[in-house]
Amino acid sequence: MIQTREELQKEIALELHEIGALKFGEFTFKSGIKSPMYMDLRLFISYPKLLKKVAKAYAMLIEPLTYNRLAGIAYAALPIAGAVSLEMEKPWIYMRKEGIAKSYGLKKAIEGEFEPGDTIVVIDDLITKGDSKLEVIEPFQSNDLKINDFVVLIDYEKGGGALLQEKGYNLHAFLTMGEVIRIMKEEDRIDEEKYQQCLDFLAS
Repeated sequence: MIQTREELQKEIALELHEIGALKFGEFTFKSGIKSPMYMDLRLFISYPKLLKKVAKAYAMLIEPLTYNRLAGIAYAALPIAGAVSLEMEKPWIYMRKEGIAKSYGLKKAIEGEFEPGDTIVVIDDLITKGDSKLEVIEPFQSNDLKINDFVVLIDYEKGGGALLQEKGYNLHAFLTMGEVIRIMKEEDRIDEEKYQQCLDFLAS
């Protein structure tokens, strides 16, 4: 039986909480934002069954897009891009950390095979304000690669999608943080007080 997007969203959200990838407390993001919840998406690479489900989620979003190959960003997105590549049987490349070329060997900033003019779909784990996504555009473009779409598992709804759109790019997210929190409340993983605290954070 074919699984619906809603069914897969619920499964992934619950399993992320079960393995401890979704935590509740007080956390500070790289951007300086303080949050009552934290999503550590580097953790699920140790859970291959969940990683398979995550790859299916990305495939659902990527299938309708027009592109030549997938692209991952170091480091969190690399195992995701690899899993999605296997799921979809599509080639992928990746950008070295901060787009910096090696000082030895072939001195490449982008690893993998590509042709100048290729269109890539950039895969990352999540998005908050979107600044870090803009930072990866130049290294790809300087290698004559075209970007139209960014695909993430989770959108924190902190303006990242609007920022990308303003710059001419599309954001595709499998889940918003609001949807994750709603699932947690419906499945009694958090109480009303924590639910409201999370909603207030998302609305702030």
